[in-house]
Amino acid sequence: MSNILLEVKDLKKYYKVPKGMLHAVDGVSFTLEKGKTLGVVGESGCGKTTIGRTILRLVEPTSGSVIFDGVDIPKLSTQEMRHMRRNMQLIFQDPFSSLNPRKTITQTIEEPIILANMIPDPDKRFLRVMELMETVGLAERLVNTYPHELDGGRRQRIGIARALAMNPKFIICDEPVSALDVSIQAQILNLMKKIQRDMGLTYIFITHNLSVVNHFSDDIAVMYLGRLIEKAPSETLFEKPLHPYTQALLSAIPVPRIHNRPERLLLRGEITSPINPEPVCRFANRCNCAMPICSKEEPGLIEVEPNHFVACHLVGRG
Repeated sequence: MSNILLEVKDLKKYYKVPKGMLHAVDGVSFTLEKGKTLGVVGESGCGKTTIGRTILRLVEPTSGSVIFDGVDIPKLSTQEMRHMRRNMQLIFQDPFSSLNPRKTITQTIEEPIILANMIPDPDKRFLRVMELMETVGLAERLVNTYPHELDGGRRQRIGIARALAMNPKFIICDEPVSALDVSIQAQILNLMKKIQRDMGLTYIFITHNLSVVNHFSDDIAVMYLGRLIEKAPSETLFEKPLHPYTQALLSAIPVPRIHNRPERLLLRGEITSPINPEPVCRFANRCNCAMPICSKEEPGLIEVEPNHFVACHLVGRG
């Protein structure tokens, strides 16, 4: 029996803009095993969030397939997709804007249960809400409080409880701690890890914080202007990054050392437009190692060693 829960094949999402087609996600492919976490990193605008929303079909893909637990998600009808959403949930980036200010904690957490008609009995539904609150570390006395009465950490715990309400198999975490104080971030990340172990969940963890993703993810995928340019196990990526863009990202991580600090790789040059991009390397304009072929031909994603994929002409030439 296959251990693959999610398989994304040549996923594309284009948006029509006045100057042409904006390639938000362009030919991304990867697999994700059950119980694992895939971290997705890259600069703002690289397509991280769009990938997550396209997998969940919150936005419709332009082309490609998303195979979840053996089912091709883009081919499902609206009613079938509604049922499938029980298994696929999303934790939003901003706990301040993702909660309805007019609803109490109880009403917020029980809303997906009511919509899915999972527990019709109000008393049993309330017990389920209490169970979820205990799971995410929210005190029982907070059942009738409103979001504005709570701090950011507690609000994000409500978002996590809401995502867990329908017993999903898979959760996309879209920068779930970026709006929180550093002291609170560790608490939320530890909570999410514990929940994953206890419930056997599979995560896609979208972030721009490489320090966080290193400790949280099993594998890391690096995005650049809609393309997947490198994917490897976390330890491998940090020890032996192969793509020049990945190397530059890792060199920007602050290191608490006065002496023997690693040299920071600065990226210069203009960012290639994601609108009607040419079939060439999209990083070439900013790459210190660019060769003539980089501005003529787009590198394909190749497996250089087990589970380590990279799209770069430098690597392709050995």
